[in-house]
Amino acid sequence: MPLNDMPWWRWRANVRSALHMLSDETFQQEVWLAGQEGYGDITDAVYRLVEDTWLDNWSAEKYVGTVFRDSGEAALVDVAVLRVLRIMHQVGADAPVSAFLAHHGWPEAVRAAREAHVRLAANDGEDPDAQPRSLEVLRILTRAA
Repeated sequence: MPLNDMPWWRWRANVRSALHMLSDETFQQEVWLAGQEGYGDITDAVYRLVEDTWLDNWSAEKYVGTVFRDSGEAALVDVAVLRVLRIMHQVGADAPVSAFLAHHGWPEAVRAAREAHVRLAANDGEDPDAQPRSLEVLRILTRAA
């Protein structure tokens, strides 16, 4: 299924982008830790994860049928959001990337993000192991109808 078959597909694209980056340890090392431009940082990814959806305030279940295809997707997203936000609150939104990656709970947050990312990508008919898209590509994607 294409990404844009969902009513609020642009929100889905932002959530997927964030989960993809948060779930890829190689990307985090080679892009975020190295300071590569074009992808934002961890704080940007968390913002994309929760900005429109307010998943920091309520369950993804609220968006089944609009952003998420089913309760299974929503449950996986909820777990990932809670794990990532817990770490962000502990290290601080302005902490360097290295503080997130060194946090004792980071591997579990990455695992939860990976489970959610794989499910959403597979349900959209996309390869979950492809490289994360740059923010420019995401902007182009979300402008397309």
